[in-house]
Amino acid sequence: MSMKPYEGLVSSLEDTPFGYTLAMIGGKWRLVILYWLAEQEATRFNELRRRIGHITEKTLSAQLKEMERDGLVVRTEYPQIPPKVEYRLSEKGRSLYPLMEQMCAWGEAHRDA
Repeated sequence: MSMKPYEGLVSSLEDTPFGYTLAMIGGKWRLVILYWLAEQEATRFNELRRRIGHITEKTLSAQLKEMERDGLVVRTEYPQIPPKVEYRLSEKGRSLYPLMEQMCAWGEAHRDA
């Protein structure tokens, strides 16, 4: 990993591919949501909230809306009563699998160190 190609060309971290990646996965909940959505093909809101644990409905809803806007998550609404909505990773979201696998490998290698 090198920032050399961007030296002198950008004024801030946000202008680099690394900064863009941080914007997509940064924050307290995004990686947690990505992790749980990667575990299943499609997940309903309340199931996702139960899996995550200590997250409010408001926060989860806002994060999912942002992630949908950013193209990481696909929301599917089914026309039935009661309403049924499922969330899954988009192709862009699934492209983060290798990064998440590397994070898991790093955690496995260093958590007991």
